[in-house]
Amino acid sequence: MVADAVAVAVVAATGRFSAFLSSCHSEGRCSRRFGTSARGISPRSRVTMENIQNYADKRQIASCVHCAGETESRDHVPSKVLLDEPYPMELPTVPACQSCNEGFSLDEEYVACLVECTLAGSVKSDDIQREKVRKILAAKPALAARLTKARLETLSGDVSFAIEPDRVQHVALKLARGHAAFELNEPQFNEPASVTILPLTLMNVEERTRFESSPASGIWPKVGIWPEVGSRAMQRIVTGEFWVIVQPKRYRYLTSVDDGVVIRMVLSEYLGCEVRWD
Repeated sequence: MVADAVAVAVVAATGRFSAFLSSCHSEGRCSRRFGTSARGISPRSRVTMENIQNYADKRQIASCVHCAGETESRDHVPSKVLLDEPYPMELPTVPACQSCNEGFSLDEEYVACLVECTLAGSVKSDDIQREKVRKILAAKPALAARLTKARLETLSGDVSFAIEPDRVQHVALKLARGHAAFELNEPQFNEPASVTILPLTLMNVEERTRFESSPASGIWPKVGIWPEVGSRAMQRIVTGEFWVIVQPKRYRYLTSVDDGVVIRMVLSEYLGCEVRWD
């Protein structure tokens, strides 16, 4: 399925991720099902959320980072529904119009609940660890029923959830646009070349290592392109910091301009997302 400039291929959960990470930048992928298993690799060059000033040309981010419309509000990146209270003191925000700021809310709630229910293997309140998700599911029985219907269990007891790819991709793209503006000072208004969404547990060791690696690790090609002078991303390169932990075990992200604009995000140390603009 091709929409404007972005080719979005939806593949089975057992599909390969390496082709996208290595060379295939015209396609993105979204796993049809989310399930759990264990395969852990620690990300490199982490830094916790801190207040870094943007010294780049702020005129580049003077409009809504999602639609280039009038700036009427500040949008949290990541959205608060993906985090637990108390929130980080230096939570990133970017300019947004009111329509865009409010227009992602339902899909963001869906993704937050989907990830947590997948990790729990259940939609039942007693099985859900995140209090915020428990409250959302209690307040929105239609969403709880939707996720209950999406729950799949094999005869051997393996649990997975059939996902709604468009909603997950909608949130991933929103987050990526926010991070591109906040870190790189480069809003991305065009459609991306690819959007890839896959649980970390479905990556093999090589794929996971590449996903976690920073552009300066030697695993990426040495293109020699640096972020805009004065941008937050440029300052992080100077200090050797690439993965930014907004909240431990809940949300982290990486930005790069080495091979196009690349934004990677990890939700609840489970769901890996990559959005790429050529």
